[in-house]
Amino acid sequence: MQLRAARGAEAAMGGDKKEKKSKKKEKTDEGGLVIAPSSVTPKLDTSGWPLLLKNYDKLNVRTAHYTPIPAGCSPLKRPLAEYLRYGCINLDKPANPSSHEVVAWIKRILRVEKTGHSGTLDPKVTGCLIVCVDRATRLVKSQQGAGKEYVAVLRLHGPCAETKVKRAVETLQGALFQRPPLISAVKRQLRIRTVYASTLLEYDAERHLAVFHVKCEAGTYIRTLCVHLGLLCGTGGHMQELRRVRSGAMDENRHLCTMHDVLDAQHHFDATKDESYLRRVVLPLEILLTGFKRLVVKDSAVNAICYGAKLMLPGLLRFADDIDVNEEVVLMTTKGEAIAIGIAMMTTSVMADCDHGAVARVKRVIMERDTYPRKWGLGPMATKKKALVAEGKVHKNAAYPAPLEASYDKSKDAAPGDDDEAARKAEKKAKKAKKKSLEGGEEKEKKKKKKKKSDD
Repeated sequence: MQLRAARGAEAAMGGDKKEKKSKKKEKTDEGGLVIAPSSVTPKLDTSGWPLLLKNYDKLNVRTAHYTPIPAGCSPLKRPLAEYLRYGCINLDKPANPSSHEVVAWIKRILRVEKTGHSGTLDPKVTGCLIVCVDRATRLVKSQQGAGKEYVAVLRLHGPCAETKVKRAVETLQGALFQRPPLISAVKRQLRIRTVYASTLLEYDAERHLAVFHVKCEAGTYIRTLCVHLGLLCGTGGHMQELRRVRSGAMDENRHLCTMHDVLDAQHHFDATKDESYLRRVVLPLEILLTGFKRLVVKDSAVNAICYGAKLMLPGLLRFADDIDVNEEVVLMTTKGEAIAIGIAMMTTSVMADCDHGAVARVKRVIMERDTYPRKWGLGPMATKKKALVAEGKVHKNAAYPAPLEASYDKSKDAAPGDDDEAARKAEKKAKKAKKKSLEGGEEKEKKKKKKKKSDD
């Protein structure tokens, strides 16, 4: 009976609580002031973030714990002087000057120390020429070896059916033997270059002109390709006109500017101090690296990488999918700056599973040293070693000792005196002299034996 009574009382209490909760809910709903708690965190939309930070949330997270350092800056918000030093221009090269002339003119216009270009264009050829400024010249090699796209005008030396021309254009695909033309910038020797795709865009049978589009490897001579097309058509032919539509990461549909734009932008800045035109013409170098797979590095590890250190797992924050060993990757900061181009030493799955080891070695450092403060050598073992070096117990260039206390003999704690050092030096000299005398005696004996043999 007592148990029943207790249960009845509990039920009554529970009913009262439910009523109170329902009243509270009604109040909050009426006011609309309280947000209901939820375990789901809202997703960041990073698809519109600039350059290397695009789709940042889709990268694999190794750890979210790091200490931000108030150094460095987002590539688009760099001060103008620094922005130009880390800049590149997608230039629409004019028809008559050579690539080297154009690059020299831009150097004079922008008043910078260094400029370089990614892949030479013949004087008469127009189109995409990536001009790199100062620090960005370190990326020239990576862009020179990247794929190119051209639109060429072929003049045939006689009448030919359109179907035959189309068939000839589609035939010249894959790995092709080429010898550069008589007037060329490289040595005239037979070499193999790959044409990935070639399509006929237009053909004028009356004027014997054909326009075709080519996707090819760097170093392919389109002039030689046109001669080969003429031979396949049976009429002979030569290249009339050529335009480069894409060079590496840049094409003619994005951020293309002319020499006039560069000159006008610099003049506009000098006259009005308005940076907007100059910032639109010159782009951050990170735009050339958007095709690379990314490794996000902690701020504390950035300067060590600038000095040539390998990226180790403790310094890794995020990493891309499908990274293979020996694949080129870009090392970047949390602000979206490119630190270096590296070569991966781990696959994506190993990065996710391991807790130690080297992730990537540096191939080409882009960021200038000491942009971020030095943060290595501040750990407990490093400070111990520094103390031992200061005491003279460990040499500063010694291999890093595992237990530092075992790296030196405790019986020799006292620093050796000058007399001991002098004695040691004397012993070394005496040993060297003995060795020399022994060697000299052996040589004399050998000579005597040789003489005896010759006399016999």
